[in-house]
Amino acid sequence: MDLSAANNAGNRKGLSLFALIMIGLGSIFGSGWLFGAGQAAQVAGPAALVAWVIGAIFIGMIAMSYAEVGAAYPLPGAMARFGSISHGPVLGFVTGWAVWIATASLIPIEAIAGTQYMSSWSFGWARGLVSDGSLSATGIATALLLTVALWLACYWSVALLARANNLLTLVKFAIPVLACGALIASGFHTGNFTGHGGFAPNGWSAVLTAVTASGVVFAFNGFQAVVNLGGTAKNPGRAIPLALVGALSLGLVIYLALQVAFLGAVPPEKLAEAGGWSGINFASPFADLAKLLMLHWVVTMLQFGAFISPNGANIGNVASSAYLAQNLAETGFFPRKIAEVHPRYGVARPAMWLNLGFSVLLLLTIGHSWEALASVVSAAMVVSYLMGPIAVGVFRRTKPQLPRPFKLPAAAVLCPLTFAFAACALYWSKWPNTGKVALLTLVSVPIAAVVLRRRGEKSLARQFAPAWWMVAFLLWLALLSALGSTEFGGHGVLPGGVDIALVALSSVGFYYWAVHAGVRAHRAGLPGPDPVLDTAAAPAVPEPRSPEPAGAAAR
Repeated sequence: MDLSAANNAGNRKGLSLFALIMIGLGSIFGSGWLFGAGQAAQVAGPAALVAWVIGAIFIGMIAMSYAEVGAAYPLPGAMARFGSISHGPVLGFVTGWAVWIATASLIPIEAIAGTQYMSSWSFGWARGLVSDGSLSATGIATALLLTVALWLACYWSVALLARANNLLTLVKFAIPVLACGALIASGFHTGNFTGHGGFAPNGWSAVLTAVTASGVVFAFNGFQAVVNLGGTAKNPGRAIPLALVGALSLGLVIYLALQVAFLGAVPPEKLAEAGGWSGINFASPFADLAKLLMLHWVVTMLQFGAFISPNGANIGNVASSAYLAQNLAETGFFPRKIAEVHPRYGVARPAMWLNLGFSVLLLLTIGHSWEALASVVSAAMVVSYLMGPIAVGVFRRTKPQLPRPFKLPAAAVLCPLTFAFAACALYWSKWPNTGKVALLTLVSVPIAAVVLRRRGEKSLARQFAPAWWMVAFLLWLALLSALGSTEFGGHGVLPGGVDIALVALSSVGFYYWAVHAGVRAHRAGLPGPDPVLDTAAAPAVPEPRSPEPAGAAAR
């Protein structure tokens, strides 16, 4: 789907910096703000504030590595292509598969968010959408309806939705700000931050778990829309890093304000009745809290925002996931038909059909609540982040002549550190989520083998050589997660502290293995033609002239 074209109908110069920031901010403010503060408070108590800061630092480090490679390769759906450019087709498919899974999963989760907030409506049928913290059969049907409705809107009229994106983002920006002010003004209880078990009632390990399992990483994941769509900006080299910094900075400020407002607004008697923060479990956190405080206008505003925020964010999600599916099709690992773009609407309709089918599958299997799906999707997102720092390391060694409009400072230190941070974040998502995501990612390996064999590839060992580090890394991390401390869902074979240290130190070794594998892949010629360097070096081929009609010369 060509969102840029739609967003700039009649203006083919590309997205402006402001439009790119709005796309990033619009994706960041999806359903994360509706649920993240409540879920993080339940897991980590007031220390959830620290989780948001850690999450922003982590995503900021990831985003800056992607800013370098994204500005150097300003390609639509770029996050699905970096593995192929750095290591060759097999790793390109494995990492592209992970990015596609993580991005396409956002479509149903936003519909689930809207449905859960609908349960706060005063209508009898609305209250029946959620039962015991999960969507009822009616709730699942409603989420399916919302998913298909948005999909149809993008399918037929992406141009209209894209033009409305800036306005939707401003509305989405205003609603959480107003909600924060109203909750704080209604009565702010400073004792909530130290009472009921203290600032970190569930320990600091719960803070780390909140980073991935409670929607913090999920909330900031909108930065991917900037990278995936930044290639269509007027000046990608300048626009991508500035848009990333702008969207993430604004996002952090508002998320911290939302968390402070939620923590301070919960009535102390409600906390005492629930036995502390772990017992605070709202199906629609801010709306239910506003009802408790008799802020009826805030409830109405939040119910409106529950439609605007998720569905507005899904404009970018539908566009990004379509681009990613197209890229996988163009590599030959997905059917080529998926990459076909409608000549009139500029929409990759086969890719959209694929994403719709995947969304429905998630809704019918594990998508019974925002919290359940967010924990798995967040872990999948972390896997999709792994290629950023590795691509920087590989390209610095193999492509010194590559134009880099933005260059990551101190990359020799920051890249392995960022990769280690990503590995720890994946571990913090807890067992069995780590195992589920590792398995879901590694499903792509046998698919790649079958596709290559059908192509007539004689040496699978040569093709798979640059990708074995990823297979080993995911299996190793799943093993550590299963054996790790009980604080992170493991079986307690590895004591707390030792498990995280082992994850961090071993991941540095995997980083250098991955970079070395990329360098060797380039020496073997596996990545193929460079989409920037080889295009720039190729001589311009004049387009064939149409034969002139008879008598043209005389005229």
